[in-house]
Amino acid sequence: MKLNTDILILFGNKVKTLRKEKGISQEELAFRSDLHRTYIGMIERAEKNITLKNIEKIANALEISILDLFK
Repeated sequence: MKLNTDILILFGNKVKTLRKEKGISQEELAFRSDLHRTYIGMIERAEKNITLKNIEKIANALEISILDLFK
């Protein structure tokens, strides 16, 4: 299970870093991606296992490719 936790932490940190680089709040990212603000926070804290559809929504909201979320 540690591998699952590690990837959630890495992904959440990447979302947080990119969001901050764009200068937007969790609330703004949630609005742009049509997701709930608390869900964004849970992703950033590695508390949620995000779906592929929601990965796409976040990438679009950050105006990046899905691949950029995994680099």
